[in-house]
Amino acid sequence: MFQNFLQQVILDNTVRSYLIVAGMILLTLLLKRFLSKYLAGLIARLIGKKNKAFDIKRFQNLVLSPIETFLIILMILVALATLNYPGALNFKIYRTSITTILDGIAHVAIIISFIWLCTRLIDYVAELLHEKALLTADRTDDQLVIFFKDFFKVFIRIIGLLLIIRFGFGKPIGNVLTGLSIVGAAVALAFRESLENLIASFIIFFDKPFTIGDLVKVQTVTGTVESIGLRSTRIRTTDKTYVTVPNKQMVDSILDNQSLRTQRHVSTTLQVRLSANASQLEELIQQIESLFSHEYIEESTVYLSDTGKAAHIIEVEYFVSVTQSIKEFVALRQQVNLAIVDLINKSKIEMAGVTNVTMAAPTPQVPAV
Repeated sequence: MFQNFLQQVILDNTVRSYLIVAGMILLTLLLKRFLSKYLAGLIARLIGKKNKAFDIKRFQNLVLSPIETFLIILMILVALATLNYPGALNFKIYRTSITTILDGIAHVAIIISFIWLCTRLIDYVAELLHEKALLTADRTDDQLVIFFKDFFKVFIRIIGLLLIIRFGFGKPIGNVLTGLSIVGAAVALAFRESLENLIASFIIFFDKPFTIGDLVKVQTVTGTVESIGLRSTRIRTTDKTYVTVPNKQMVDSILDNQSLRTQRHVSTTLQVRLSANASQLEELIQQIESLFSHEYIEESTVYLSDTGKAAHIIEVEYFVSVTQSIKEFVALRQQVNLAIVDLINKSKIEMAGVTNVTMAAPTPQVPAV
């Protein structure tokens, strides 16, 4: 009785065949975690064999999901391949047989799960390289890791798209590439700015006008570079806002990399009244010069730059070491300015623009007759 039931044919397949397929799929679902961990372990041993920093647990957590999905899809396709396709379901949709459509869906599912696994592998390798890059003082390798991580993920996805076109839709890749070259020319014109930004990103990485962590000023934006992508650069401004600047502007505009400067420049202009004589001016200049005997002040110049017009002009310039923090630099600048004010007051030299205002007595009003 039971044997007769197993030999019963439903949609061109016996009940036994359906039970075997269901058992294979159920067994795969039960063992997917074990099989995924085993395969992840094999891949981990291949990748991390000569890498002491390799973390197997973190690697397994990253790739387990795509491996499980890939195994489930693969086993379902293998199990269903043992069945005969029912003739009753052999019909066409838009002049395409349902078998061709189902075969294409199967190929697309396999390709997508495989590309997902590849992108996860790229993410993990990029994490390892990024951790090593953080140990070096040079920030260039940090941005290179981020750049090539994005680049290879885009490349893998393009390969996946071509595989889907070839095996999912049954179109020859050669013809597709020929068509894409024509379409690509039109797209290149439409997305010219995006392509310019992409080319500019390569210029940034190889010419290295700035790196992640540099304080830069481009056009009206001043801030610290936080990331460099394929299309744009992200800057945290001095006002703590987050600005995205296209890479083309970062390359074409005049960029001031303030992190590469060797000194901070300070310039002050003093306008002294023409009533001050030469000896007073010379003494004041010498006294101001004596203020710059500071360990962080590397160069200084004090000189009479102009005279004979509205005032005597004294230029005060000095350069401060960049080893000082911003807070220390501001404090030093304030200290110098206060000392200059004190010297001017002691020398009794009057600054130009200061006037003694005397109030005129009010005109008496004559009463009307």
